[in-house]
Amino acid sequence: MPLAKDFVAASKALHDLKGFDCGKPDMNTFLSRFSEKHGKLGLSRTYVLPEVTASGKSPIAAYFTLATNSVVREKVPIKQSLPQYPIPVVLMARLAVDGRYKGRGLGSKTLVYALRKAVALSKAGLPAYGLILDVLDEDALGFYHHFGLFESFTDDPMRLFVPMKTLEQI
Repeated sequence: MPLAKDFVAASKALHDLKGFDCGKPDMNTFLSRFSEKHGKLGLSRTYVLPEVTASGKSPIAAYFTLATNSVVREKVPIKQSLPQYPIPVVLMARLAVDGRYKGRGLGSKTLVYALRKAVALSKAGLPAYGLILDVLDEDALGFYHHFGLFESFTDDPMRLFVPMKTLEQI
């Protein structure tokens, strides 16, 4: 099936959130059970890339979730002098591709779209010095390091950071 041109907010009414399977049960469960609820509560926003269908709920090819967060300045891998209080950031809480679409470059497309969305939110007024993400496993770590944008936190190699100024150039 062809894919939609853009990512849209996840909706149980429009999208087959339960049919998504990236091979990681926690990622699947979040999308099907919590993504829309968390959006309504203002905790995070999940964006999906649906297949284009003539009728019924659209299957999901990929998704990502963004939220706000803050981090302790001392743990962020930056040299710039910043205040000693927590730094506001965008958290990319989740990113996954359905198994039917693995190996087609959709993970990269989803990541770039998510990073650009974070920049757009920052430019629209959301204070964010950068973006952080918590990496699920070693495979995901390799995926993110492939882009050459992210640096590991000083105390946690599975937590990555990229300044918003860097993302603005993408």
